[in-house]
Amino acid sequence: MKKDRHALILRLIEQNNISTQDELLEKLLECGVNVTQATVSRDIKELKLIKRPSANGLYKYCVAESAPADKANSKYYNIFMQSVLFVDYAGNFCVLKCQPGTANAACAALDSLRFESIVATLAGDDTVFVLCRTEAEAAATKEKMESVLKA
Repeated sequence: MKKDRHALILRLIEQNNISTQDELLEKLLECGVNVTQATVSRDIKELKLIKRPSANGLYKYCVAESAPADKANSKYYNIFMQSVLFVDYAGNFCVLKCQPGTANAACAALDSLRFESIVATLAGDDTVFVLCRTEAEAAATKEKMESVLKA
């Protein structure tokens, strides 16, 4: 039952702009799933749902694309999120601007996360250069790293 409910929640947030737990609860009730707000809250946490801006400028629930899979990865994600201020790209390079003195830690964390599109990384004091094979991969990697920062 829980597995089915989780699948339904994922389908609902994909098909609708749901921005609150109450809206999600209402959609579940419309689908014949009788749950409490506390259950919806637990489901959101278990599914690792996050809120992102939608096309209309409001926030909506979505799945965190880069949610940590295990405890070791969780450590790297935390280091990355606490160190990196913003990400940008130009050509086939991504650039991470970090808190002063944290670029080496952010770079090591990024290397440990093993993004397939990354060829190499180079860290300074507050900047990390990330080399990707193509400009398209750099753009996609930038988006992926930004999704980690918003998680």
